[in-house]
Amino acid sequence: MKKIVILLTLSVLLMLSGVEDVQAYIGPGAGFAFISSFFILLVSVLLAIMTILFWPLSLVIRSLKIKKRSSLRHDTTRIIIVGLDGLDPDLATRYMQEGKLPNLSKISNTGTFKKLRTTLPPISPVAWSTFTTGVDPSRHNIFDFLNRDLRTYLPELSSTKIETGSRSLSIGKYSIPLGKPSVKLLRKGKPFWSLLGKYGIFSAIIRVPITYPPEKLGGVLLSGMCVPDLKGTQGTFTSYTSGNDSSEKKTGGVQIQVKRDGDRIKTYIPGPDNSLLKNNEEMRIPLNITINGGDEAVLEIPKEKIRLKKDTYSPWVKLTFSAGPGVKIRGICRFYIKELKPDFDMYMTPINIDPESPSLPISSPYSYSVYLAKIMGSYATLGLAEYTWALNERVIDEDIFLEQAYDHHEEREAMLFNALDKTKNGLCVCVFDTTDRIQHMFMRFIAEDHPAHAIDVAREAYADTIEQLYIRMDEMIGRVMKSINKDDVLMVISDHGFKQFKRGVNLNSWLYKNGYLALKDGKETGDDWFRDIDWENTRAYTFGLSGIYISEKGREAKGVVSAAEKEELKAELISRLRGLPDDETGGTAIKEVYDITEHYDGPYRENGPDLIIGYNEGYRASWGAAVGSVNAHIFEDNNKSWSGDHCMDPSLVPGVFFCNRNVQDDNPHIKDIAPTVLDLFGVEIPPYMNGKPLISTIKPEDQR
Repeated sequence: MKKIVILLTLSVLLMLSGVEDVQAYIGPGAGFAFISSFFILLVSVLLAIMTILFWPLSLVIRSLKIKKRSSLRHDTTRIIIVGLDGLDPDLATRYMQEGKLPNLSKISNTGTFKKLRTTLPPISPVAWSTFTTGVDPSRHNIFDFLNRDLRTYLPELSSTKIETGSRSLSIGKYSIPLGKPSVKLLRKGKPFWSLLGKYGIFSAIIRVPITYPPEKLGGVLLSGMCVPDLKGTQGTFTSYTSGNDSSEKKTGGVQIQVKRDGDRIKTYIPGPDNSLLKNNEEMRIPLNITINGGDEAVLEIPKEKIRLKKDTYSPWVKLTFSAGPGVKIRGICRFYIKELKPDFDMYMTPINIDPESPSLPISSPYSYSVYLAKIMGSYATLGLAEYTWALNERVIDEDIFLEQAYDHHEEREAMLFNALDKTKNGLCVCVFDTTDRIQHMFMRFIAEDHPAHAIDVAREAYADTIEQLYIRMDEMIGRVMKSINKDDVLMVISDHGFKQFKRGVNLNSWLYKNGYLALKDGKETGDDWFRDIDWENTRAYTFGLSGIYISEKGREAKGVVSAAEKEELKAELISRLRGLPDDETGGTAIKEVYDITEHYDGPYRENGPDLIIGYNEGYRASWGAAVGSVNAHIFEDNNKSWSGDHCMDPSLVPGVFFCNRNVQDDNPHIKDIAPTVLDLFGVEIPPYMNGKPLISTIKPEDQR
């Protein structure tokens, strides 16, 4: 009886405190906030009641917006922007000249094709944030995938932050947070589609990076890059094996050793940590596997059995984790069996947030992700949905990766064409990641001398993978062209281009060897995330992909460089690093070094690196430098599957700009897209935007 009373009390407190019904913080580090189905039902009922009560006021507001839009001077009714992340202008030009991209060639011949200048640094979250806001990084606050905590020097995601209450209530084995946790978007600046919404112009925004958590707008939005998985990470895969290599560390995933009992295997699906429990243990779902013959197995989880053949992806499988009485966290994943006998070998994708029953908002309005799931079934919601790390770690092979990447691409296509069908007037934007992910992983196959050829994969088998990628994107653009009207404005853009990534540069190692960085206890190498750094004697350091930070007094917790010394130190580093030679190959590793104060003057400039490194073609920050380690060598071959990149000097990796209208500007920049769209719709361009309109359908006399 006492146990029943405790459980009932816990359930009531969960609802009253908002843990089940509003948001509960689960997981270390990046963390995870979830919303229960009960709360969604409650909110839906309340919204329905409020809609009935306030519909007269709503009609008045909508009529005012329509009237406000009708007063705008414009003749553009619909703008479509298709983002092909990483599409390279040099490769596009080559394939167009070879007659392989007829639809992009048609746009080029009748409208515009130009290189699109990218951001400094040319990193996807940076560039797409500039696209979204029309401002430079010092004004939107995104300089890299990662930022550093100035107190601890530890990394944190640059785009989002989890904030939790400090108070909790202890009941038995549970610790119930009393304050509501929240997920905060760290990108600053207002998206241009929010400005359109003020004039009643509808926008459909699909998977644009750095839109998580979703912001309200006059339309619909499905968040893109940086949406976490159910574990609160940017994508943690699971590998099951009965072999003997389970002790090997897998970057980006976990490996579970399983034991076979004849044709049966008992194991589990690892989920997020349950911070409602005092010991914060991992939630798990039992997984039983029965091998049927030599080419099939049956996977059994509570309430579901999945029959799966070897070398075949399962459909999306729904998973439900129990965090406490009545507290359910729902996700989806896919399985792929690589081997059944003699050893069992199976891959499980990262557990995506279930779009049909999302445990936290991934769209605006909340119901949009549910709507898409109802009409097209389950789909990937993870921001970095393509399994690049699983291929990098050789947990999956090239064929498994490509099948999955194109499956996700087809999901995105269905969303785009649904939006085009539903959006007869207004703005429609959809960003495709496939072009970026495949080029990252397959650039090695279009180079004869890439170090990654050491991987035992026949080069000729994938020599045309990137070419076929561009052909497939062109075919999709052709279908978009058939679905639009002659008065619609169509843009096809990319945030950056692509080049080979053959050699990694560890600038922490260079800083150590040249006396700018110190290690503890006489060590000559340092572990990840600065574990071995002697901060009292360190003046400069690097991590992430963009540049060098000065350990400045009054800014970093253990800063040693004064404001006066900082300028002299930056000048010295620029002089020594510009044109840095790679003695082993005879190449030049660094094309240019940029002092951030000479290029940006926005309010968030201090959050970026003090020096941005413009690597030369073929070079990038090494894998060790990206995670803050100090290696024995400054240079190293990049022998991973991840063989192409764009984290180089921005002059080397511009994006593409295709438009079915003529554009006279020969040097467009990605920051110009936002003011261009506003101008086409006749909306006044805010003075804070850095960019300029590239196209105008308004007559000059009407602009006065």
